[in-house]
Amino acid sequence: MTTVCFAHGQESGPWGTKIRALAEVARQGGHAVESLDYQGIADPLARARKLTTWCRAQQSPAILVGSSMGGYVALAAASDAGAAGLFLMAPALYVPGYEQIPVPPPPSCRITIVHGWQDDVLPWSGSTRYGELSGARVVLVPDDHRLVADLRGLCRVFRLFLEELGPKPPGE
Repeated sequence: MTTVCFAHGQESGPWGTKIRALAEVARQGGHAVESLDYQGIADPLARARKLTTWCRAQQSPAILVGSSMGGYVALAAASDAGAAGLFLMAPALYVPGYEQIPVPPPPSCRITIVHGWQDDVLPWSGSTRYGELSGARVVLVPDDHRLVADLRGLCRVFRLFLEELGPKPPGE
């Protein structure tokens, strides 16, 4: 059984609306689910180290899912953690004013990025730029930074991502 591990954003918690909805999709697909708590850890690289440590303790590679700063965290951990897949939502990439924070090179796993056209927190252009660099699937949607206006649509994209990672579990 593959575990899907969620990395929440700077201002949210480990079991927000979006994570709860996507966790249900993962469970329906036969995956175990975990969501680490990064509250109180402001440094994205410290968060990435926490995620990498967690991943290395697992019996098989995890699927990493991150939102906003959690998207950066999941990406920063993906290569060292040997991620089985990477699903990023409005990731904090190429953020104006934070040029000193390096954008990690693409990991060798499937990547899907979802970003809202109306995101006024993080420009969607960072996602398309990284998509071009990495060859990731980039899905731009009519939504804002939170990506909850069409939660059912987001869940459909996530379900497709999980299905593309490999065969369904036995008995499905």
